[in-house]
Amino acid sequence: MAIKYDLFINNEWVTPETNEWISVENPATKETVGQAARGGEADLDRAVAAAKAAFPAWSRKTATERADYVHALKDLVKRDKEKLAETITSEMGKPLQEARVEVDFAIGLLRFAAENTLRLQGEIIPGSTPDEKILIDRVPLGVIGAITAWNFPLALCARKIGPAIAAGNTIVVKPHELTPLASLHLAKLVEEAEIPRGVVNIVTGDGPEVGVPLVAHPDVKLITMTGSTPAGKKIMAAAAETLKEVRLELGGKAPFLVMEDADLEKAAEAAVQSRFMNTGQVCTCNERTYIHEAVYDEFVQKVRQKIGALKVGLPTDPETDMGPKVSEDELKKVHEIVEKAVKQGAKLETGGKRLTGGVYDKGYFYAPTLLTDVSQDMDIVHNEVFGPVMSLIKVKDFDQALAWANDCRYGLSAYLFTKDLGRILRMTRELEFGEVYVNRPGGEAPQGFHHGYKESGLGGEDGQHGLEAYVQTKTVYLNA
Repeated sequence: MAIKYDLFINNEWVTPETNEWISVENPATKETVGQAARGGEADLDRAVAAAKAAFPAWSRKTATERADYVHALKDLVKRDKEKLAETITSEMGKPLQEARVEVDFAIGLLRFAAENTLRLQGEIIPGSTPDEKILIDRVPLGVIGAITAWNFPLALCARKIGPAIAAGNTIVVKPHELTPLASLHLAKLVEEAEIPRGVVNIVTGDGPEVGVPLVAHPDVKLITMTGSTPAGKKIMAAAAETLKEVRLELGGKAPFLVMEDADLEKAAEAAVQSRFMNTGQVCTCNERTYIHEAVYDEFVQKVRQKIGALKVGLPTDPETDMGPKVSEDELKKVHEIVEKAVKQGAKLETGGKRLTGGVYDKGYFYAPTLLTDVSQDMDIVHNEVFGPVMSLIKVKDFDQALAWANDCRYGLSAYLFTKDLGRILRMTRELEFGEVYVNRPGGEAPQGFHHGYKESGLGGEDGQHGLEAYVQTKTVYLNA
């Protein structure tokens, strides 16, 4: 039976002013798996008011007290791991084994926030007179507005809620309307953890009805958003009206560089994993694979074999490697990109079509796709695919690989496979990306710093630097 959720405001489940609900579809079966309230501006205002009212008492709690609440939430997520994973799989379509990994990542993010709250340290600077000290304190901002994407419905909420409240802020979260159910289960755990009223609020609904007023609200001091670059630009422009801080984690077009001295088996395995995990619906995915001409043919053979071995099927099947796309629109978008690449001269080695027959007829399944003979001037090299399509591009040397990798408006993640320390050191200076995976597949760590350059966003998340994004400095000239 599909669960019907109200809005979570001030630790109460509240009927939306619209008296409407959004049906949430399982992309593997097209069945309705739940309903989320269609919130509106009045509901959003109520949530922000609750967060604002809760802020003074919450911010005055000690760091240890706040950490204890976040630890309690983390323990409840760990307890409900299987249920949360099943919810993620049902609304988003990722294989259950990957959904479990997402829950583990959410646990790690909450753990890091709780453990490091005490490490939000200030500074003492010599004053201008013998009796003066200058203190640089770090204090919470107030009400945080968070907007999350559909591809990691639980982890992205945890990524924002954990550090925001650990640092002493209160928060209003707007989950994506395609995948709101995991965040609403998390709201139940917020309630069970006895986090004080109004500290965490979750308002579901679509962008124009909830997201836009959240960004515009004068009582929201910072907007943290994960989503597309076009949406991020609109948020940044709207936030300028109230001069609020903006943290944006946006699109990516990760280059995957394979040099002639690389461990080709390891590189091929990582290239496939980093392209097809979560059906390619990851901003850090391997979006364009650059291979040295000396090993190009051998590498093509290896990845073709590995892609051919991928099992596409129901995400609840433990044998499934890849599930469906999240929606019909997203599937069509990927197919149009592939068709255009072929028209521009790319060679379709495998895939390139919607899967049909049997279980495939019930969902949005797209075949794992491999394109060769891709050239740097093709649209597919510059536009984010966000789907299960690997594009292979031949390069003559490391210089060309670096130049072509940087020929991109995005700058989130990149990959490099080589045994040459000199190349690795050059990469640290010359590769224009915020995070680089050297001789390993993708997947950031809670203690790292996840951030991009150029049109991949502003600010960053995770680790100590991400936690510090949720505080502001206050300078105190201290005299007796």
